[in-house]
Amino acid sequence: MTGPSETHEDGYDCHRDGGPYAGVASFLTQVAAERPRLAARHRVELHAIAPWLDRTARPAAEEEPIRFHPARRTACLAYGAAEFVTAWADTLKNPVTVRFDHVGDADETTRELLDALVRAEPSTLRLDLRDGGSPRRAAAEPTPEETRRALGDSLARGFYHHAARTARRGRATVTPDGDLRHWWAFTTGLATALAALEQAEEALDLYHEARAVTDDPKITTSAAYSTAMLYARHLPTAGQDPGRARHWLERALDLATKLDDPRQRTLSTVFYEQGLALLDARDGEHARALRLIDDGLARLAAVLRPGERPQDLARLRHNRAQVHLAMGDRDRALADLDTVIAHDPDNCEYYVDRAALYRAAGRSRAAIEDYGTAIRLGPHLPEAYYNRAVLQQERGRTARARADLERVLAIEPGHLDARIALVNLLVERGALDEAEAEARAGLEPAPEDPALLCTLGLIRSERGDLTEADDLLTRALAGDSELVEAWTNRAAVRFERGDVAAAVTDLDRAVALSAAPVPRYNRGKALVRLGRLEEAARDFADALTQPGLDRALRRDLRAELARCRRA
Repeated sequence: MTGPSETHEDGYDCHRDGGPYAGVASFLTQVAAERPRLAARHRVELHAIAPWLDRTARPAAEEEPIRFHPARRTACLAYGAAEFVTAWADTLKNPVTVRFDHVGDADETTRELLDALVRAEPSTLRLDLRDGGSPRRAAAEPTPEETRRALGDSLARGFYHHAARTARRGRATVTPDGDLRHWWAFTTGLATALAALEQAEEALDLYHEARAVTDDPKITTSAAYSTAMLYARHLPTAGQDPGRARHWLERALDLATKLDDPRQRTLSTVFYEQGLALLDARDGEHARALRLIDDGLARLAAVLRPGERPQDLARLRHNRAQVHLAMGDRDRALADLDTVIAHDPDNCEYYVDRAALYRAAGRSRAAIEDYGTAIRLGPHLPEAYYNRAVLQQERGRTARARADLERVLAIEPGHLDARIALVNLLVERGALDEAEAEARAGLEPAPEDPALLCTLGLIRSERGDLTEADDLLTRALAGDSELVEAWTNRAAVRFERGDVAAAVTDLDRAVALSAAPVPRYNRGKALVRLGRLEEAARDFADALTQPGLDRALRRDLRAELARCRRA
């Protein structure tokens, strides 16, 4: 068979003027045409990257989303697309070279996907990445209406770098005096993109600018609400201010009462009150938050036609589920989430939340199923893979757990919890070489991370290098003096090196920080070595009172306690 590059003489043009995924989307389209069954298994990510592959979809901007995708979603899309291409490449009889032009001027989404392909390294696929390429025609200057549609599409699809560039280009072509409608669309679109890209301070300046140039009620109302959300959620932690957020929410609600359209007044008021409910819930005022949400649902029911705006209703019920959960009412939270999913079955976030409830209730199989659905819809959510891995390991399915953890790290190499979980899994299997390689890979971008240093210290102690193990564990404690595992592990190293008194000192710290039985058991063993049998017996007895002891540890504790009492 022939590969896509063999029918595309000039290579795939990746210049950012072609928009998000320029070049790579065309390549994926050709691969999908050759392997439709394979493409069907990756339809979520392929439809997100190349929407023309989904003949039933409306333009994303027409969906009027009440929430936006997180910026990191593109990394998940890139992973899924690379997995698709790798599966295709594995079917090729002969190696294929695919050429991509203007990579140096590509949109961030394109570069991210190409990077994922490079990391995947399919053996039968060679990527020819060129900064230059065939000559390009100058892009035609779009009209404000076209620019606005392009901006809305990029925001709805979660392509924020491109959205920010588009919005800045649009703002350069209009003024608030000459074309307020388009100027505001470009301004609020730019602010939305910047907030998603963790540049919320600049977004805040844009809303201040909007208030300075117009008193249009729709604009000032929207700007007030958006300002509130920046203070509540998007500004860096030091800049978040619940008091200011509440002030701007109350300002938005006051302005909403002046809107001419009574239906829009109701919709806006209910929507803005959800912000107050969020702040109330954070303040522990759960009953007040619940009243706001219930009242909002009742008012929406009065103005919406049957089947209208199901996602809005789902969002309020999702908010209510979170409040029920915070109040300790899991049954009501689960009932709300069941209703939410019935109304909005394609939202991965809801499945993640329901899976967490199932997990807390001990319903592991249902939780695993919901995490799988979230991964399919997300697609490839790192947190869903990670949580599913934890459940798989609890059920003794270590191969599945390892596969999920490796997927997390392929999508998000800096996911420390997944890295540590994978290292610990490998240690339990006795695969110390692999475990050490994973731990050191995690330390490259975070060389002083206490948890990773602790884990690597454990590995080095298992391999008999007690000096390096002691050093690593000491560095871990310098970064986190409350890391119980590091105190416990360093104590074990020092005990093995013959410094029993130092081991007891470390275990004193571990016991002070945790009621877990293992530090007490270890300290008891060290105290026996020092001849302090009464203290050792107290440790063994205290450890035996802790819940959840496994059978082997319980047996050892009883044996040690009996020996102390006989002595």
